[in-house]
Amino acid sequence: MRRVRLKRTVLEYTRCSKERSNSTAPRLDHLFGTILTFGCYTARVRRLIINADDFGLTAGVNRAIVEAHERGVLTSTTLMANSLAFDDAVQLAKGHSSLSTGCHVVLVDGKPLIDPGRLPSLIDGRDRNSFREGISGFAIRALSGRIDPDQVEAETTAQIRKLQAYGVLVSHVDSHKHTHMFPAALQGILRASRTCGVTAIRNPFEVVAVNFARLQRGLWKRYAQVKTLHGLAGYFRKAVAKAGLRTPDGTLGIVATGHLNPDLFRNIAENMPEGTWEFVCHPGYLDADLRSITTRLRESRVEELAVLTSADTRTALERRGVQLISYRDL
Repeated sequence: MRRVRLKRTVLEYTRCSKERSNSTAPRLDHLFGTILTFGCYTARVRRLIINADDFGLTAGVNRAIVEAHERGVLTSTTLMANSLAFDDAVQLAKGHSSLSTGCHVVLVDGKPLIDPGRLPSLIDGRDRNSFREGISGFAIRALSGRIDPDQVEAETTAQIRKLQAYGVLVSHVDSHKHTHMFPAALQGILRASRTCGVTAIRNPFEVVAVNFARLQRGLWKRYAQVKTLHGLAGYFRKAVAKAGLRTPDGTLGIVATGHLNPDLFRNIAENMPEGTWEFVCHPGYLDADLRSITTRLRESRVEELAVLTSADTRTALERRGVQLISYRDL
């Protein structure tokens, strides 16, 4: 019932947004790829950021992220300021300067850094010290005008500033459960990013570069959820451009979250569009700390690590002519 309500809310929000604007933003799947011109020869290129979310979640997740960078294709990561293994992640980030490290802004499923009393639109009504759990409730509140961008800005600023205070050179921002796809959250995160000198942000809208005939059965539901929220992509592009931040053309891998395997990654690589994209992943080791945390991603993190460090993965990208970059290269 909540999913039906969310879909209706998104559709209504999109309809109202179009009525308020005389211009129609191009759909994400109509974006042109990156173009390089050499004299009279024009070549379209494929560039890919491979970013691991949840840096700092546990020591096992931290270890896997660094391993995927050292031995595999991982180029970037985003660190959670209010996480269990934050200190360990900071030391690893400092020791691996080639790993582009950003801030994984947490507005759900965790505790805020600033006084919860300053964040009434974000805080759980029962547990006054924590954010609300899950993305569905946040989405409904955001699309119905019940998320305060000023509160998002205050908490996001605190999270970015904490990373910077510990010596992390914050290259970009994204958000836990992709909350910044919603305009109210995006406004606050963009303002905080500019205040803190962060110049890049994830584009959370996925062009699903997969041959759908080969999609696993469990991915269709996820695909439908992602597709429903594409109505917000036009606002995102305009807001990011106005704020002066850089962003990829979109993401890959969100639909595959929790289901990634070698065949699925190869399929994504083979169908990757031209342009600059970000592949979102969640590698990790399944240790006691991860088992104790509320998350649906457990065994799948180990499988993702295997994919990211496989020679076959690098070969699949090379065959497609994909150039690996990090957020520092945007």
